[in-house]
Amino acid sequence: MTPPPELQPLDESTFETVLCVVAHPDDLEYGTAAAVDKWVRAGKTVTYLLATRGEAGIDTMSPQEAGPLREQEERDGAAAVGVDVVEFLDGFADGVVEYGLPLRRAIAREIRVRKPDLVITTTYADRFPGGFVNQADHRAVGLAVVDAKADAGNRWIFTDLVDEGHDPWQVARLLIVADPEPTHFVDVSDHFDAAVRSLSAHDAYLSALGPEYPKPADLLGMILGGPSEAVGLPYAVTGRLVGG
Repeated sequence: MTPPPELQPLDESTFETVLCVVAHPDDLEYGTAAAVDKWVRAGKTVTYLLATRGEAGIDTMSPQEAGPLREQEERDGAAAVGVDVVEFLDGFADGVVEYGLPLRRAIAREIRVRKPDLVITTTYADRFPGGFVNQADHRAVGLAVVDAKADAGNRWIFTDLVDEGHDPWQVARLLIVADPEPTHFVDVSDHFDAAVRSLSAHDAYLSALGPEYPKPADLLGMILGGPSEAVGLPYAVTGRLVGG
């Protein structure tokens, strides 16, 4: 069996603006927020785009109640790591997000609006590292982000976006976090506490998961500490880099 390639540090000098695109409130808080805190503190601009408000995520609460609550929890979690621009798409429902042209267009539009150097999303693989099954919305959004990266740079795809005043934008790099075949890592050893604060903002959601669910510090210790042996650091975010 061929050994996996050695992980390389992400060259953080190659970007100043970052757009993070995920399916639900809390997706970014399961580790990625540690890197976001690092980048914001370094003066980089980071914005969030979420496909849904996570309205189907709390079994004991109706979507009509859960949606606004989880939207606010996401804004609070983002603020904990210095992010003040958090956008939510309309027209996509939690749990039944479908990959397709409407989703690609919506993400491509945000890319053209924000003009990021780096886009972040979560893996669209069917399983996370460790074998856990990846939820359907994550897979749909992750794959749509990969294609929207190309769509955003092609004026002949979604030509109505140009009519709206959104000229094509070429994204240099895409980092797919939590990918089962990572290529790069970000040292977040000094940003663990910020990540815990960010995830802890999702109090209602985490409480609904029950007392046996790991506490934020314990959970992030496993997620961010998992790559420690491979990269020789206490905590790291890993991902597959597309676009060098």
